[in-house]
Amino acid sequence: MKNILITGGSGLVGKRITAHLETKGYTVAWLSRSPDKYEQKSFFWDLDSMKIDENAIEWADAIIHLAGEGVADSRWTAKRKQAILHSRTHSTQILSEAISKAEKKPKTFVAASAVGYYGFDTGDNLITENSPKGNDFLSQVVIAWENESQRMEDLGLRTVMLRIGIVLDKAGGALKEMMKPPVAAPLGSGEQWMSWIQIEDLARMFVFAVENETLSGVFNGVGPQPATNKTVTEIAAKKIDKMFVNIGVPGFLLKIVLGEMAQMVLGGNKVSSKKIEAAGFKFRYPTLEEALEKTFSKGGSRD
Repeated sequence: MKNILITGGSGLVGKRITAHLETKGYTVAWLSRSPDKYEQKSFFWDLDSMKIDENAIEWADAIIHLAGEGVADSRWTAKRKQAILHSRTHSTQILSEAISKAEKKPKTFVAASAVGYYGFDTGDNLITENSPKGNDFLSQVVIAWENESQRMEDLGLRTVMLRIGIVLDKAGGALKEMMKPPVAAPLGSGEQWMSWIQIEDLARMFVFAVENETLSGVFNGVGPQPATNKTVTEIAAKKIDKMFVNIGVPGFLLKIVLGEMAQMVLGGNKVSSKKIEAAGFKFRYPTLEEALEKTFSKGGSRD
């Protein structure tokens, strides 16, 4: 495989995957509404009009599908919920329809998914890929998303889905928001589990999924050592010399500020990475200390 097509390539994770792939000699292109906007080789697609440059599919040996509205970008109004779901399911439908029509089809489809599959809060139970699905809003989104991705197998593509946890990157995501206040403090009780992964390891995991032709199915995209919200907050605060106060931000305040979205930070999942490790993936930053040291080091999440 030489040509890798990425949806959501201009995002934080997409850029890191692109960098890793290009370092290894792959040619990478993105799908974008504005392909002329980027120096990166790009093809056109548009979710609203359900259009895609069919040349992109013919060009690609493998597709990495990351596209989707950020779940924590704004309050979950009915309109916002629809956008979160639509951006994931319809984008996948566009790809599957284009692939079904293509004379030359990609061989591999690697899709982002999320640990939200298991539900907002699974307590202290160690969650594996075989654990039950949840029944809340995000669970329903992820289930619908995976169902669409699963159709790629029917089209003859080797399909891998990575259920991603909390991505550690100082430039964005949960960690950036946690470190924004003048003083760092746990959220709620602080005892809820956070299944994290350093962004470089996540990028490498996507590349691993592309390159390993025996890999298929669902894998948890998390690091090997889940930690509580309190522990993550305290260690991250130390790394940037920020004061840590062990007084949790009350849950009722978070619910007032965030609405239904507060469930994401007040709940948690203790998710296992054993399956991807058994498949041969080796973490570069397996401990929280190593991961946060890398994240906040000079140059940030760049190798």
